[in-house]
Amino acid sequence: MSVAKKEYKRVTVKSLVEMKQNGEKISMLTSYDYSMAKIVDAANVDVILVGDSASNVIAGHETTLPITLDQMIYHASSVVRAAKRALVVVDIPFGSYQSDSKEALRSAIRIMKESGGHAVKVEGGDEIKESVKRIIGAGIPVMGHLGLTPQSIYKFGTYTVRAKEEEEAKKLKQDAKMLEKLGCFGLVLEKIPAKLAQEVAKSISIPVIGIGAGNGVDGQVLVVHDLLGMTHEFNPRFLRRYMNLYEEMSSAISNYVADVKSRDFPSHEEQY
Repeated sequence: MSVAKKEYKRVTVKSLVEMKQNGEKISMLTSYDYSMAKIVDAANVDVILVGDSASNVIAGHETTLPITLDQMIYHASSVVRAAKRALVVVDIPFGSYQSDSKEALRSAIRIMKESGGHAVKVEGGDEIKESVKRIIGAGIPVMGHLGLTPQSIYKFGTYTVRAKEEEEAKKLKQDAKMLEKLGCFGLVLEKIPAKLAQEVAKSISIPVIGIGAGNGVDGQVLVVHDLLGMTHEFNPRFLRRYMNLYEEMSSAISNYVADVKSRDFPSHEEQY
């Protein structure tokens, strides 16, 4: 039986749980600046993730590790000013929460106070339990992230699919249930077998958002620059490009250069 879709003027962590209960899929996209976030929010995306992927997409780093807490707060505050409907979730960057739960809380508080974000996201399971517990205990909503965790890329040594082996899959299931028990409002599963992701989504009451985790989860997330085809060298199986902005933008800029060189721009009508 189909359930009538509920309209949300403002998406909250409670809204996402309701969506899961009602069988409504959750849409999530990254944004790192005001202009892009305004477009994404107006398109009724449910969750905007201010991802530490800004380290790759915006700053050109090879990994997510170099981005700082101050930089994440800068990006998040820009996005928050644009978001009128979406829930804004902000990644706590590498080195700001893993080793010390008190530092983790200080980082989360800075994000919430200085950016105005609505929630934070952390990577890892049992090894960051104390940090998650302390942040949630302070009343800050936390989203977990398991599977391929880019902040741990040097431990993995590769961006290949995670949890294909029984032992790692078992730990992932345990970590998902632990994060739910600690009070996380949601969970991202990245680049794991679709069957495993579906099992996890069915085993916990909080929404599970997938990226390269199949269609059996409660929602999907992509990097907006990948979805729009602004990036062109990154081609994982899970990515669906809805536009090819790289070619369109390159063409437009080339035309501009040609018009300037030929003195065609500005025309008489484009002058004062």
